[in-house]
Amino acid sequence: MKQQIRILGIDDSPFEFGDGRSLVVGVLMRAPAYIEAVMKTEVTVDGSDATAQLVGMVSRSRYREQIHAIMLDGIALAGFNVVDIESLHASLGIPVVTVTRDPPDYGRIEVALRKHFDDWGDRLDLIKRLDLVEIETPHKPLYACGLGLGPAELRELVGISTVRGVLPEPVRAAHLIASAMVRGESRGRS
Repeated sequence: MKQQIRILGIDDSPFEFGDGRSLVVGVLMRAPAYIEAVMKTEVTVDGSDATAQLVGMVSRSRYREQIHAIMLDGIALAGFNVVDIESLHASLGIPVVTVTRDPPDYGRIEVALRKHFDDWGDRLDLIKRLDLVEIETPHKPLYACGLGLGPAELRELVGISTVRGVLPEPVRAAHLIASAMVRGESRGRS
């Protein structure tokens, strides 16, 4: 894998469940830590438009052809607006990776989905569809899944894009920027 690979890190902004929409930021980064572009879109809080909004954001971008991988902080944006990463990958023809600090508690997720959504089964299926791989980092393991690359490439992509801490830099930068755009300054775990 090319050491200077361009990765689009994506994360949502802080939001309240009463909010209708949430800002989503994409940071195009040349690994390991050189920011080349920032883009944005919005998704509905607890909606079902995340996949379509991400396809639109990437498709409209003048940087579209430079993106070699898309990396999401988790599989859902703005609450439980679950990204269909298979559809995202098929629509864009770009490898898609999700990363998370902790393994998901599928039991708790199912309880929350059943309580709030008529289509809870579909959302849970998207969340559980791909197996997570544990990836060792210098601090603690990270959990990831992906389409368009094999397990060794997945580990390598996470490794070359992680500068310090656990989170890969494209996702960390997206988190910081999204938080600052909504709150005035960044804060939280990044």
